[in-house]
Amino acid sequence: MREEELRAPLEAYLAPRGFRLHFDPDGSGYFDAVALRGEEVGLVELKVADWRRVFEQALVRRGWGDWVAVLLPRRSLAEKVLGLRAPPAAKAVGVWYLDSGQVRELRAVGPFPAAREEEAFGPLKRHLVESLAMLETGLLPPGVEWRIVRRPRRRGPRGRPIDPRLWRIEELASDPDPEEGGSRDARGAGSPEDAGSSKRTKDAEGT
Repeated sequence: MREEELRAPLEAYLAPRGFRLHFDPDGSGYFDAVALRGEEVGLVELKVADWRRVFEQALVRRGWGDWVAVLLPRRSLAEKVLGLRAPPAAKAVGVWYLDSGQVRELRAVGPFPAAREEEAFGPLKRHLVESLAMLETGLLPPGVEWRIVRRPRRRGPRGRPIDPRLWRIEELASDPDPEEGGSRDARGAGSPEDAGSSKRTKDAEGT
């Protein structure tokens, strides 16, 4: 199975819930699927291979969305993913799989990010939403690589440039200790609807 074969079942799952789907919207391959519903942004990683790195890939993208999920081709593989060693923040990454062509949830998504993280990543998410709005209205042509993610002039703790494709919450938070590194646990769990509403109201309960 190819990753592209996961697209139709994902759209069939999210479209009735009010989401508009964009697959690889900027042609760079960085975002597999972006789901939009009003101001809510969901990101879905489609995985049929190299699944052992799926949480790493999901977490470095989480600043661009309100929730993140991974979609795998079968339940047995989703169960293996849940058994991977991962940082606490990975508990908020939804783990979904295909069952007879339909998307099922083995673990529901949780809301991202916490207040201070939102402040750091806010411009990134706004840029993504504005770019997709231009794509939907025809101001940006489909099928042309225009790259949502651009290399910034931001530098890390030792003066090295930070590629936004590898940004982590700890590097963009206002007062982290760059030597310590650990990420904070994400809070809450539920459906994509729950994740979006929890972020907006700022009152998601802890898991």
